[in-house]
Amino acid sequence: MLSAARGAFRAGARRCIGARAIAAPARTLPVPRLAAAHAARRSFSASAPVLSQSNTRGVVVQAISSVASQREVQQYLSLFTSVESQKFAVIKVGGAILTDYLDELCQSLAFLYEVGLFPIIVHGAGPQLNKLLEDAGVEPQFEEGIRVTDAKTLAIARQLFLEENLNFTKKLEDYGVNVRPATAGVFYADYLNKDKWGYVGKITKVNTDIIEGAINRGCLPVLTSLAWTADGQLLNVNADVAAAELARALEPLKVVYLSEKGGLFDGDGSKISTINLDEEFDWYMGQEWCKYGTRLKIKETKQLLDTLPRTSSVAIIHPRDLQKELFTDSGAGTLIRRGGKFLTATKVSEFGDLAKIKEAFLRDHTDDPEAKTQMENYFDYLSKDVNFKAYYDEHVRVFAVVLPPKQDGGLAKLATLTMTSSGWLSGVADTIFAAIRKDHKKLVWVVDDNDENISWFQEKADGAVNQNGKVFFFYGVQDMNEVVPAMNQFFKEGNATLYSEGDMAKVEQLSSGVSTSGATRPVGRPQGQQIRSYHTSPRRPTVTQPFRTSRGPAFSRSYVSTTNPNPPLGKKNASNTRQAKVALIGARGYTGQALITLLNSHPHMELKHVSSRELAGKKLEGYNKSEIIYENLSPEDMTDMEESGEIDCWVMALPNGVCAPYVNAIYQGRRGRSDALNSVIVDLSADYRFDDSWTYGLPELVSRDSISQAKRISNPGCYATGAQLAISPLLEHVGGQPWIAGVSGYSGAGTKPSRKNDTTFLADNMLPYSLTDHMHEREISRQLGVDVAFVPHVAPWFSGIQLTIGIPLNKTMNSRDIRHIYQDRYAGERLVKIIGEPPFVKDIANKHGVEIGGFQVHSSGKRVVVCATIDNLLKGAATQCLQNMNLALGYAEYDGIPIM
Repeated sequence: MLSAARGAFRAGARRCIGARAIAAPARTLPVPRLAAAHAARRSFSASAPVLSQSNTRGVVVQAISSVASQREVQQYLSLFTSVESQKFAVIKVGGAILTDYLDELCQSLAFLYEVGLFPIIVHGAGPQLNKLLEDAGVEPQFEEGIRVTDAKTLAIARQLFLEENLNFTKKLEDYGVNVRPATAGVFYADYLNKDKWGYVGKITKVNTDIIEGAINRGCLPVLTSLAWTADGQLLNVNADVAAAELARALEPLKVVYLSEKGGLFDGDGSKISTINLDEEFDWYMGQEWCKYGTRLKIKETKQLLDTLPRTSSVAIIHPRDLQKELFTDSGAGTLIRRGGKFLTATKVSEFGDLAKIKEAFLRDHTDDPEAKTQMENYFDYLSKDVNFKAYYDEHVRVFAVVLPPKQDGGLAKLATLTMTSSGWLSGVADTIFAAIRKDHKKLVWVVDDNDENISWFQEKADGAVNQNGKVFFFYGVQDMNEVVPAMNQFFKEGNATLYSEGDMAKVEQLSSGVSTSGATRPVGRPQGQQIRSYHTSPRRPTVTQPFRTSRGPAFSRSYVSTTNPNPPLGKKNASNTRQAKVALIGARGYTGQALITLLNSHPHMELKHVSSRELAGKKLEGYNKSEIIYENLSPEDMTDMEESGEIDCWVMALPNGVCAPYVNAIYQGRRGRSDALNSVIVDLSADYRFDDSWTYGLPELVSRDSISQAKRISNPGCYATGAQLAISPLLEHVGGQPWIAGVSGYSGAGTKPSRKNDTTFLADNMLPYSLTDHMHEREISRQLGVDVAFVPHVAPWFSGIQLTIGIPLNKTMNSRDIRHIYQDRYAGERLVKIIGEPPFVKDIANKHGVEIGGFQVHSSGKRVVVCATIDNLLKGAATQCLQNMNLALGYAEYDGIPIM
């Protein structure tokens, strides 16, 4: 059963010259998962010996700690792996770096290699050559900055370059990197001017076959800058020139020049972070301090980038900062890119290309017949002496409109913000928002609470208040009394508060707003609907605190107040588009079948192995992506599969108490390997729900960031999921032991025959069981940090759970306030629905979320009864499993899940 592809790649393998290539299984990874990322796209040497990975593990730990956040690493890793391997990066290494910073350089390159990235390295040896020539009594000669190379100099240079290349590649091998030295056959050249410079070449051809061949064998190409004429004469070429010509041939995303200084510096001695050539080149050329090497490097970079795709950029950095420059928004050195010009306008007539701007408003609404009319009305409104300022880039990837305050020191209003995905990833949105913040010290804006990138707005804000599906953001406000009138007006009049008085009727027809979905649309309402009406005396906005359990500290973010402290991770947060290979162990039960149905329509996951002892040899029904035959995988099989990197995610759908041997088998396949290399395990049983080394997978209540980094996830129980979601928002108000009465359909009892799934026995009947100390009672109590009393029952329907929960309160409360707390806490959640009346179990069957309602308060005001319903096979098991898989594998959280 196991294929030859299980000749797994090993970090630290020797050079790949002459190695036999064997296709490795593709992996789908949201975060750096070391050799697994290689296997996604490469072929590897099957003859490579297995060496210790302790060095590699230390490198990865060091490297990841040097970058700002996992989100940034995932985002940029996804970008870099979206192109062909040889198009990732060209890195030029100077001779001084090889002498003084070799270990730091090799650490950085080992990190890139281990996350599946293959930069092409070009190195020089100028300082070493000068020293050797001096020792040999040869005085270095330069004409117009170019080394004059006679026969003796060339012979010394050739020997030196070979030695430096050998030392460099040996050091890389010590860090577990497969390398391919390429000291000949890549660069071909003619004499630059033989009479003037001697054996100096001008590159005429770059042979990329050698580079691609090395990468296809899982090796890092390390090139010298020596070139050859057509008739075999060796020529010397400056390493910077060689790197530029190599970049022109490969058109990489990044061209990196490693520098001891770590970047370019301005007249005050401050490092220049970013240069956008289209907008800033002339300015830099006009600065008195921009001269000598700085001026030359900027000019040479412009000449290079003018010949490359607009997506390419040049970075000048210190070798120790390579990871930070590549994998963080802030970077570490100097980034030079063509960029784009950023424009502003205060009148419609100032828009250079109004048609292009109007297209930006329509790009996500081509099927909406009303969109064009609304867009035209919007610009008619702006053209009628409206005081506004628009911010946008020349390609209109991001477009924003701000209405300034009516008096000095007042609140400006962000009325429109629309952006494309490229505007998001390239940092244009951040640049535009920074310009807005510079112009406007105080700003308010409104976003739908289900906007998939609401966390981006939260990072920009000092505070936020949620009500009726909207989030009111603000920054720069020192006195809350200043912002309360604007909030009250918004809650009273809706989005019309963002516009000038006198145009209210028109605004109510077209009110444009803030969104990251890719185009501006009427805020907060589906197409064709009227703007939501707000009560004339809205309640005071409730600011809830981050969810906290006894398991650890509250999940925190960088803003003052919010309604949902743990918002969903939508499509803009996804870092992975490649296919993931899934193995399902224990597929015979109802939950396994439900998960198979979900995976059948998942855009990024493929079932590769389905294991069931009873069904082995039979065809899997209900899965149409490929023909799957049930297997009976042994623990030994699973060890081999994990060791080879054949599976990206294991789903354990086994009965309680059965899982351990299989999990231990997977552990065996991970021996001596960094955790970052390993697959994800999601266990649907209760075996690891009380094990702190596993991540508890309830995304609405447990930090989604922690789940996205987890390799071992314990899926919560069905009763436990519904009960925790129904109790959690009131934790700070609990004044005693909550009690829970749960009634489940008989599918929750599994397929093994018993009275709990005997439909004849259950007809016109209901069966209470485990009257005390049920496993879910302990699970709920442990996760909430509050002891609960729980009694389960089985009823004659197939699937669906009804929960009735009594919660003592520590203060007098009313039903309306409690309902608002739940609405605020679950703002933006797509699988939690808050309703006024008690939910019915018949309405939740075959649905993928949870409904919570009732909120009936006792006449004393000191006890509330909350009702919840959940399908035990879906959100109570399979759907929640898929949520966790999506997060851990780097997909959008709701991919493949029908939302409520």
